[in-house]
Amino acid sequence: MNRMKLFLVALGFFLINSSIAQEIISLPTPTKTGGKPLMETLNERSSSRDFIDQVLTQQQLSDLLWAANGINRAEKNKRTAPSSHNNQDIVIYLTTGSGLFLYKADEHSLVQLSGTDMRTIAGNQDFVKKASVNLIYVSDFDKLGKGSDESKLVTAATHCGFIGQNVYLYCASEGLISVFRAWINKEKIAEALNLKPNQHVVYSQSVGFSKMIDE
Repeated sequence: MNRMKLFLVALGFFLINSSIAQEIISLPTPTKTGGKPLMETLNERSSSRDFIDQVLTQQQLSDLLWAANGINRAEKNKRTAPSSHNNQDIVIYLTTGSGLFLYKADEHSLVQLSGTDMRTIAGNQDFVKKASVNLIYVSDFDKLGKGSDESKLVTAATHCGFIGQNVYLYCASEGLISVFRAWINKEKIAEALNLKPNQHVVYSQSVGFSKMIDE
C-alpha cells in the first residue's frame, strides 16, 4: 500500500511538472505599424555584445518573434522571412531568464518547455547569460526535400540569415541590441532541446538591452 501511495505521489508530481513544461503562452498581437524609417534602421543596424540582464516586455517579445519569422500573409501561410519553396524549415527556440520556449508562428504563441533559466546553453560567450533573449534557430532537414545534408545546411543557413537580419532591423528600430552567433555547442543545445536526428541547430542570436543605454 505504501508503495502504491508513493507511486501515485510520484505520478502526480510528474503530471504537474509535465503540465508546467508544456504551458501555452499566447503572445500579444504584434505591432505591425510604426518604427523607424527603413533607411534610418539600416544605418543603425549593428552587432553588439554589451548586454545587461533586463527583461523584454511581452509586447517587445511578441514583436521580435513576429518580425523574425512570423506569419504576415495568413491566407497563404507566408512569413516575414523568405524560405526556399516556402518549406519553412526553421523553428525558433528561445531561452530567457524565465525558461526555455518554442515559438509557434501559426498561433503566435510560446510553448514553455522548461521553467529553468537555460540561457547559458545558447552560446559559449559570457554575455549570453545576460541577454534578455537568446534565439536558437533549428532546421528540420526533412522539410528541405532531397539532397545531401551539406546542401541542406547551406539552405538552412541562408534561411537563418534572412531571419537574423529581420531581428537586427527590429532591434535597430526599437533601441535594442543584437548579435548573430555561430560559436555554439550544437550537440549540447540539441540534447537540451531533445531534438530529433533530422533536426539540426544552425545558429543562435542574442537580443536585449545595452549597457550604454543603461548608463
